[in-house]
Amino acid sequence: MTPTINNLRVLIVDDSSDIREFVSEYILKPRGFKVETAHDGADGLRKALSQPPDLILMDVEMPKLTGLQVLRELRQAQHRSPVILMTSHGSEQVAVEGFRLGVHDYVTKPFTPDEMLSAIEQALYVTRLQQEKETLTRQVMQINQQLEQYIHDLNTLNEVGKSITALTSPATMLERIADAVLFMTHSQECTLNLVNPETGQLREPIRRRAAGSTGLLAATAAPATLAAPLQLGQKVVGNLRISKSAGEPFSWHDERMLGMLADYAAIAIHNMQLLRQLQLTKEREKQQIRGVFERYVAPSVVEQVLAQPSQVSLGGTRQKVAVLFADLRGFSAFSARTEPETLVTLLNQYLRAAAEAVLAEEGTLDKFMGDAIMAFFNAPLPQPDYSLRAVRAAWKLCRWVERLHQRTPLADQLKFGVGVGVGEVIVGNIGTPQMMNFTIIGDTVNKAKRLQECAAGGQILIGHETYQLVQRYIEARCVDQIQLKGQSQPEPVYEVLAVKKL
Repeated sequence: MTPTINNLRVLIVDDSSDIREFVSEYILKPRGFKVETAHDGADGLRKALSQPPDLILMDVEMPKLTGLQVLRELRQAQHRSPVILMTSHGSEQVAVEGFRLGVHDYVTKPFTPDEMLSAIEQALYVTRLQQEKETLTRQVMQINQQLEQYIHDLNTLNEVGKSITALTSPATMLERIADAVLFMTHSQECTLNLVNPETGQLREPIRRRAAGSTGLLAATAAPATLAAPLQLGQKVVGNLRISKSAGEPFSWHDERMLGMLADYAAIAIHNMQLLRQLQLTKEREKQQIRGVFERYVAPSVVEQVLAQPSQVSLGGTRQKVAVLFADLRGFSAFSARTEPETLVTLLNQYLRAAAEAVLAEEGTLDKFMGDAIMAFFNAPLPQPDYSLRAVRAAWKLCRWVERLHQRTPLADQLKFGVGVGVGEVIVGNIGTPQMMNFTIIGDTVNKAKRLQECAAGGQILIGHETYQLVQRYIEARCVDQIQLKGQSQPEPVYEVLAVKKL
């Protein structure tokens, strides 16, 4: 994230000319942003829909349409520009409603240029990560469709030549091709010549004679001969030649039949080569899928997609899972004093450590959110010890960060606050047929996020249900009670102090 971003368009929607001027002239334009303004909600909605900006900064209370009304209209229109709300003190509830409608962040008036810039940088960064993930998902879907098309083409080729290609022995197959030609053209001799693909020279021909015709052609001065190329597109792979005794010319039907059989023969001969090439292609495509998809999900998910492509469809099922949230503590202050290039490098190192800890326990990475990561366990494949896997992943995450600190300057050392919750969610592919994400939805997600928010740097907090499932395998202490949404009583919270070796 860089404080100077050129050529990005920002739409400011506020009925206060002072706010519009302050944000435009003192925050955005000096840093290279292109600015467009709107004086009320209706004007802002029209401009956002007519020419979507890269970012929208919007007031809440405005004439004609309020900020929330504009958000609802943008959501209905499937508008994708990130939005930052500019709210007044005491309007935090409005900000919460804004988050439900897709707002990326909010700043409270009056705000400083640094506060606004921090919110802008975070919103643009999160949006960029989401776009990259969506691009990779589309690539996976395209590769999967190509694989299905290759398999369909192969099946079509097999149907066309199934009477010949049922044979597995190349030598037997070639002899049967020649026998079929003799029978269907009523010829006395058939010669099948193939081109060596490596040298381009003709191989030793395969000759077959009809029963009772041995020596007959040798005694004939000028036997009738007819030939047809074995051709695939513009490439000739050999030829078929048939012969009869003099005085028995070939008919148009014989010529047509020889041409058809030559096509069947070419397909049958080439099919073995095509099958070998297809197997290599499929393996390369699988490696591409693994290379793209394994950045976000456990290898088990990739193998499931490769084994059952039909599962890549919209919809979800109820499933009990363990959800892990981890967030770098003090990252905002750290980013304010760190060069952008250094910041990105360090952030990637921390996120990589977190992601590898999750994948080491065969968890599924759901998403990266700036300096935070979300993952879940027991989906898409069942894991009987899913709750323990989640706690072990959290423990490994913190330990691997400590190892990272051994080669990191003290000023660059950050720690994750981690929360783990267990409960029932909806898990599956959520989105549209053109764009979908494998994710989870439910109160358990909010519970894990709440636990993470309460955790200090280097601390792992788990809920009461999680503790009951894993207490035999960990050392922990009860540190607090929190009130969770939908529960009448506060729930005990436990800090994980150690994970026992199994």
